[in-house]
Amino acid sequence: MSGPPKTKVDPALTRHSIPVAFKKTSATAEACTKERHSYKPLRKEFRRDGFNYRQVTREGGIAFYEQRWTGCPDAAVCFEVICVRQRQGFQIGRRFVEPAEVYPASELWGLNGFTFTERKNAWDKFFEIALEEPANQPAEGR
Repeated sequence: MSGPPKTKVDPALTRHSIPVAFKKTSATAEACTKERHSYKPLRKEFRRDGFNYRQVTREGGIAFYEQRWTGCPDAAVCFEVICVRQRQGFQIGRRFVEPAEVYPASELWGLNGFTFTERKNAWDKFFEIALEEPANQPAEGR
């Protein structure tokens, strides 16, 4: 006799970072509902708070961005390594805002987002997180 059936361990329970709670969803035949299971991807280039961001690379839920201050043409370049977050869709009045991938909230900086002045240090952090995260899946919420 073989022992009890083997069960898979939920990847969220094996993470080395913050535990992430998520609910499993199943496929549906409905094409357009507010309960969509896909997220609008995080933009590869965008401007925020006086900085331009450009994605250098991404592996699953880990992304590496170059950050440039728009206020000075000779400003130093910084680098950000982030764990991409997922925001659920929500309603504002009559308008539904689609689910989307987002940058980590500022209060999660140091846990899910890191800024570096040296490209090498940013690459080191990128690979450290990529090796640590099972399947590099984007984390939900926040």
